[in-house]
Amino acid sequence: MLRTSSILFSAAIFSIVSASGTFASDPRWTPVGQALGKSGSEMPGGIYRVGMPRTDLHVTLDGVELKPTFALGSWVAFEPMGRETMVMGDLVLTEDEIQPVMKKLQEGGLEITALHNHLLKAQPATFYMHVFGHGEPVTLARALHEAIILSKTPLGDTLPTAVSQIDLDTAMIDRVIGAKGQIAGGVYQISIPRSETIKSHGMAVPPPMGGAESINFQPLGNGRAAITGDFVLTATEVTPVMRALRENGIDVTALHNHMLDDQPRLFFMHFWASDETDELTRGLKAALDKVNLKKEVASNR
Repeated sequence: MLRTSSILFSAAIFSIVSASGTFASDPRWTPVGQALGKSGSEMPGGIYRVGMPRTDLHVTLDGVELKPTFALGSWVAFEPMGRETMVMGDLVLTEDEIQPVMKKLQEGGLEITALHNHLLKAQPATFYMHVFGHGEPVTLARALHEAIILSKTPLGDTLPTAVSQIDLDTAMIDRVIGAKGQIAGGVYQISIPRSETIKSHGMAVPPPMGGAESINFQPLGNGRAAITGDFVLTATEVTPVMRALRENGIDVTALHNHMLDDQPRLFFMHFWASDETDELTRGLKAALDKVNLKKEVASNR
């Protein structure tokens, strides 16, 4: 298994750009954004990703009010595949929104590949519905729109407020984790790709489609932070990563699939903790050392 002590990877920007609502520059995606009801951005590899953070929800956990970009970020991503498009996404829903949205998605020809929690004890409880589809992109976007509007997910385009500072020692986090993060909506987000090429339905699933380790830090002040995210793991990595997290005081809150026919078969382990930022960072690094991560040689170290 490949170990990595020096990964500087800026793929976290895909979640930051899409969550902020930045507009795509490629005109071929304009009708897709119009049909969906919200514009996104084109990511590396020609993937069009749209973030739909649940800014309408006020969710608390252990006394912490969760920022939308921390744990409440719905998204969908479109990947060109010849004359058609593959779409994957993760919709954040309240309990009463699940059945209407699921029914409408299936009526629109989309598949639900997972439905689960990410966190425990959050109030109100939120659930995460993973979707998949392939076909003509505007048709897919229209079907998604018809389902999403049955929830209270905010749509429409808004210009993001640029934030360049955050109350965290991000240099320390980058150094210990070995990856470069980005700020999005008051949250420090880090994305690290796996070494393998992940495939679903015969198509590559790159980081913007949900195939990367995802770590979010929300500052709590006085050198403290809350963390959440998910580790993308093969079967042999599940137990070592779980042990590493728990030994470092980080709760494992969910373990499940996101896809149905992924190769290699992957499991997604969600986590939560609030503590001193440096302690949390060291605990996350201990878990990351058990994962087969892509090794990047950074020129900007």
